[in-house]
Amino acid sequence: MQITTNSPHTASGPSDWFTGTVFIDTIATPSAGTRVSASSVHFTPSARTAWHMHPHGQTIYVTEGVGLCQARGGPINVIRPGDRVFFAPGEEHWHGATRGGFMTHLAMQEVDDEGKSATWLEHVSDEEYSHQPG
Repeated sequence: MQITTNSPHTASGPSDWFTGTVFIDTIATPSAGTRVSASSVHFTPSARTAWHMHPHGQTIYVTEGVGLCQARGGPINVIRPGDRVFFAPGEEHWHGATRGGFMTHLAMQEVDDEGKSATWLEHVSDEEYSHQPG
């Protein structure tokens, strides 16, 4: 058993991966036989990820606020606390907050053999983001 005490070190989301202001708290990092990576991701209004995909898929679980998610070529979906979204391996997608509020979700995924959990693509344009429901 290993207990890791809570750390007050919240990281800012890198501008290569996000549009807007995003904060990330690490929950789990791959180590000693586990491939699991997990973070609590806090999006300010209108903040969102860039398009990206995961080699082994990704599950997000909304804990606060109202958010949005979209798979490439599909509709933009509204997600709320308690909602779980699974993105299949290699599925290009994005997720983030609505224009009017904050959103926090847990992001859980496995790393590949090289330790990579995601492939980051281009930013979601303001035009793409503007097509959100409501």
